[in-house]
Amino acid sequence: MEPGGESCWFLYYAYGSNLLRERLLLRNPSAALCALARLQDFKLDFGHHQGRTSSVWHGGTATIAQSPGDEVWGIVWKMNTCNLSSLDKQEGVEDGIYVPIEVNVHTQAGKVLTCRSYQMKDYVSGPPSPQYKKV
Repeated sequence: MEPGGESCWFLYYAYGSNLLRERLLLRNPSAALCALARLQDFKLDFGHHQGRTSSVWHGGTATIAQSPGDEVWGIVWKMNTCNLSSLDKQEGVEDGIYVPIEVNVHTQAGKVLTCRSYQMKDYVSGPPSPQYKKV
């Protein structure tokens, strides 16, 4: 293995629209499916950042919120760190909509993986956008 080779990659826990490989690969070509996994003590929710409806989605977008006893199923993607800034941009980090968080998820094989994920900042719950209903 090359020195520092592992640090060139990170694990990303995706839920919502980033379960769609085609969508994720548009801006993040290094993404490779790693595992199906569940995030314990969280729930999937939809909402609006600061109560404002997204001009892109025209409705609520997905987020995860702490909720003891609940779980969210998602996908772990292995990604090259060269795609980290494009992933942050896609997730609205620079606009202050989502914040990156570190989560521990459990794979179907029983492994615990530490992953990067995103959580909407200052959100108000609301119905999912029409696009999410199609997914």
